[in-house]
Amino acid sequence: MKTALITGASRGLGAALAQALAPTHHIIAVGRTTGALEDIDDRIKAAGGEATLAPMDITVDAAMQQLCRSIHDRWGSLDLWLHSAIHAAPLTPASHIAPKDFAKSVDINITATSRLISYVAPLLGQSGKAVFFDDPRAGEAFFGSYGATKSAQIALAQSWAHETAKTGPRVQVVTPHPMPTATRARFFPGEDRAPLTSIHDEAARLLPEILSESL
Repeated sequence: MKTALITGASRGLGAALAQALAPTHHIIAVGRTTGALEDIDDRIKAAGGEATLAPMDITVDAAMQQLCRSIHDRWGSLDLWLHSAIHAAPLTPASHIAPKDFAKSVDINITATSRLISYVAPLLGQSGKAVFFDDPRAGEAFFGSYGATKSAQIALAQSWAHETAKTGPRVQVVTPHPMPTATRARFFPGEDRAPLTSIHDEAARLLPEILSESL
């Protein structure tokens, strides 16, 4: 069976994609919340799939090194990496961004992503695929911390995609439709969620694109 590493698998789109991929992939689910990962594991098992839970913080370098070494030792390689982990700092004017909020945004959204790319790339080899999820908020009012660091994350992914276009692994950036996630609720409290796409419907829409052999 193919393998899929999902960083940020405990909630939202990452959790929905873990379930959607489970019929064809062994899911390696990374998240900070053990209980949420166990819920995903139960749903995957109920559908006949298998998962390995990794309750870890992606900003802890030693933990990510251990994770990737464990993947190598058990499976030898990875077929797919979905990076949906993100920190959504509170909305605030650019002149009032709290240093600790900005530092956490940089640590999770940029630094951890850069380290993970270097650790996961050898596991993906020439034939694997990495997928990143864009949320273009750069330059919008009050989105300074999130917009700046999310766009930097995507810039890293796009550079990697250009660098490996001929050699592999394949690197893809997709843009999900607005969904009723906890992250969006922090940005848009009180929003009418009825028009938003459910995480499971969005996972089903994105899955053919993610599994496509071409970019």
